[in-house]
Amino acid sequence: MASVPNVRADEVEFSAIRAQGAGGQNVNKVSNAVHLRFDIRASSLPEPVKERLLALADQRITAEGVVVIKAQEHRSLPMNQADALARLQAMVAQAAHVPKARRATKPTRGSQRRRLDGKSRRSDIKAGRGKPVD
Repeated sequence: MASVPNVRADEVEFSAIRAQGAGGQNVNKVSNAVHLRFDIRASSLPEPVKERLLALADQRITAEGVVVIKAQEHRSLPMNQADALARLQAMVAQAAHVPKARRATKPTRGSQRRRLDGKSRRSDIKAGRGKPVD
């Protein structure tokens, strides 16, 4: 299995913002939430991983190919940065996984026969539910 490429710290940009929601005066005073920005196209990730990452149907990826992750779960800035970085690494790990190529197969003759026998049995049961014919 191929290893998951790590995101380099110099390719990630953090900006501190004020968190939303409950938290009292701390929320109003301190900028502890984090916006992480990661440009996929300008990164050092392998090309196949970049392509799969850009192909993901994820609302956190902009049309320009920049991943924007907002982390505001914790009360401290370093913990929110670590959380955002972990989520980005999880996205990269998901994109690094190469899906197994599916090979089309045909059903066996026995399975086709069993399916058709089941259908005809069911048809006989349903046909017997009508009013009797004289």
